[in-house]
Amino acid sequence: MARSKADATKEFQDAPTRHEGYLLRLYIAGASNRSARALTNIQRICEKYLDGQYKLEVVDLYQQPQRAAEGQVLAAPTLVKQEPLPPRRMVGDMSNEQSVLNGLGLGLGLPAVGG
Repeated sequence: MARSKADATKEFQDAPTRHEGYLLRLYIAGASNRSARALTNIQRICEKYLDGQYKLEVVDLYQQPQRAAEGQVLAAPTLVKQEPLPPRRMVGDMSNEQSVLNGLGLGLGLPAVGG
């Protein structure tokens, strides 16, 4: 169901101006092993490095297929860092901790893996 421009404007105006910390959205495809690994890995990384300063929304594309188009998601799992800006996207099971940290803008000087 399409939203009217007035509804979208009201939603934008009523939304909080900024989220404190990181606002992340993980798009998964059902209860697959890859989706479960991605969720476990991103939760572990966030708890380890963001110390609770994050909000993680999980979107199951099997249950909400319209959200794929809204989020411009072509593959799952996909992690989208909404805030802080700039937005970033990471695709995969989030098992490469250094890549995820770089994607989150937390390149903490850890040695690169495989290089």
